[in-house]
Amino acid sequence: MNRPPNDVFCFFYPDRRLLDVLAGRKNPAGLRQGNVLVNGKVVTSDLRLSSAYVVQDDILMGTLSVRENLLFSANLRLNPKDHSTADKHQQVNTIIEDLGLTDCADTKIGTEFLRGVSGGERKRCSIGMELITSPSLLFLDEPTTGLDSNTANCIIGLLHKLSRRGKTVIFSIHQPRYSIFKQFDHLTLMHKGEVVYAGAADHALMYFTDLGYQIEPFNNPADFFMDITNGETKSTVQWDMAENCTNPLAIKYQQSQLYQNMMEELDHVNQSIVDGVTGEDKPANYATSFFYQMRVVCGRTVLNTLRNPQTSYAQLALNIFFAILVGLIYYQMPLTLPEALQNRSGAFFFLIINMVFGNLSAVELFINERAIFIHENSSGYYRTSVYFLSKIFADLIPNRMIPIIVFSAIAYYMMGLKPAFETFLCFALTMSLVSLAGVGLAFLVSASVSTFAMANILIALPFVFMMVFGGFLVNLNAMLSWLSWVKWISIFKYGLDALYINELKGLFLYSNNTAISGENFLEQQGIDYSVWGFWRNVVALLGIIFVCMCLAYVQLRRINCWK
Repeated sequence: MNRPPNDVFCFFYPDRRLLDVLAGRKNPAGLRQGNVLVNGKVVTSDLRLSSAYVVQDDILMGTLSVRENLLFSANLRLNPKDHSTADKHQQVNTIIEDLGLTDCADTKIGTEFLRGVSGGERKRCSIGMELITSPSLLFLDEPTTGLDSNTANCIIGLLHKLSRRGKTVIFSIHQPRYSIFKQFDHLTLMHKGEVVYAGAADHALMYFTDLGYQIEPFNNPADFFMDITNGETKSTVQWDMAENCTNPLAIKYQQSQLYQNMMEELDHVNQSIVDGVTGEDKPANYATSFFYQMRVVCGRTVLNTLRNPQTSYAQLALNIFFAILVGLIYYQMPLTLPEALQNRSGAFFFLIINMVFGNLSAVELFINERAIFIHENSSGYYRTSVYFLSKIFADLIPNRMIPIIVFSAIAYYMMGLKPAFETFLCFALTMSLVSLAGVGLAFLVSASVSTFAMANILIALPFVFMMVFGGFLVNLNAMLSWLSWVKWISIFKYGLDALYINELKGLFLYSNNTAISGENFLEQQGIDYSVWGFWRNVVALLGIIFVCMCLAYVQLRRINCWK
């Protein structure tokens, strides 16, 4: 197709994948035939950085206000060298005014726990997010879905107004009312994946009337066209078609003068097609640098965390509660045997379980924000690496590390472990690394699946498996040789060994007034209690964290690549 600017171009009933291909969201190399060109060049993924795409579901950060969401888009998509902070605020204010969002500009979008703006205001905010860059080409996937008829009419009226400002607006729609339909400039009707009409919207009724279809009085033309494509309305004219013809409407269109005119028009761009296929298409660069994106995305992540008390303050409160609970259960553990070893072993195992399984909530991280990430990354807001690192620095550290340090400080001294400050630091380090290893595996699962139910299954299995091979439930030295290798990938083993070494090395336990060194127990368990023996566990945990994080990043890149 060849579309000029200043047009409202509407698809009736297409598959969403068609819009994805046109907008450069899916690889057009997978097309069976034909080409998609913009300005005479074959569409590549770089089109997504220079056009705008409004998805069907309004993908916005619910804890941010309308103005904050628009400013987030402006900060990332407008080059700081060309647009000052004042310019960005002015652009945001202009869009708020043009879209009629003035009354709700400082109202939060809303979440399942937070009441926010209306559906129409959300849709206008979604459109505003894409208008920040003043694109000449705007794609929308069913912009009226879920809206009442009046709001839907306002949205299409807004798109019509935008088209008159020099923008080409292309969107799909289902069942528009007449006041919406008459605002279309160009209409494409599709049935069974084939075009059955493509031309001026106000000529469509005459085209189907000439084919023998009769519209009922006062019937909406859009509903009439739907009845035709669905086969509910029959033509009064007998067509001469082959018996095996599955889509006679498409055949009639290919025999029409409309189709011939379109083919003649396309003949004029054949040379452009050749040039577009063989020529080099320069990649579109991001508007902002890596570090600038990090600052903006991390800022939003922190703000979202602070406005989600169930994920921030609740995490800290829960860790304090468990620390006090553990401290009371194992309060001031004695140095007399057998209680000394039994209580310390049980306490350490319980602590490791809490650190590992306490991170099950991390599997929600990428699942909950998957739609936001895919849309924003595909639209050129930021790099995949920026989003991933922002989750580590602005979400993982404050939400996981700070509560763990508080947990360690309370539990350690309540349990009466070795009072030396350096042993406390080693204890806190071990707990932090065990937790991070659990988070790393949760990150990997979260980035690999799309449903929370599947993520829960996939994360629980390795955690339980690692727990069995941690050295507390089963003596690792007595295991079958062909199974013993599993212990080397167990977070529990490295965490328990590090805690045992940190506490028992240099500690004397007493039985019937006889002092027994903690090293005896370590030797019985086959634990290397040398200086390297402790730090080897630290290095192993760091290795697990690094591998899981790298694989999680690879998975994030995979889910957003061209299909």
